[in-house]
Amino acid sequence: MQEMDFRLDKKVWVLVADGEKALFFENTGNRKTPVFKVVQELEQENPPTREQGTDAPGRMNDSGPGQRSSVEQTDWHRLAEDRFAKDAAELLYKYAHNNRFKQIVLCAAPRILGELRKELHAEVADKVIGEVPKTLTNHPVEKIEAILSSSS
Repeated sequence: MQEMDFRLDKKVWVLVADGEKALFFENTGNRKTPVFKVVQELEQENPPTREQGTDAPGRMNDSGPGQRSSVEQTDWHRLAEDRFAKDAAELLYKYAHNNRFKQIVLCAAPRILGELRKELHAEVADKVIGEVPKTLTNHPVEKIEAILSSSS
């Protein structure tokens, strides 16, 4: 499967996601003039790590006497994004298992696309016909249709 090398035919599903929002569309139009109908929308509130963590990073003893090093702070924001990608992958599996779609295009922020790929069940992965490593969640639907139809 090649990136940006797919056919956006009627009934093809499109997932547009970032780490906080996922839109599941079905193309009710055709390849030349796609019309995306929203099937499902997922959102999670994910403030920056500085607003989620309250404690200072931990410290640990080093091998020398009286030496201590700080431990890197947990990136709560990134962990929440990864969990969100896993939730989206689980929902895709439920839809695929219930034969809601036969083909799907994944369009997500590059890091989220990588997380999605790792979490996809084989039943879903077999239905992926294209991947677009772009963040399009804040674009209007018409703009997403135009961007993806020019890619196919």
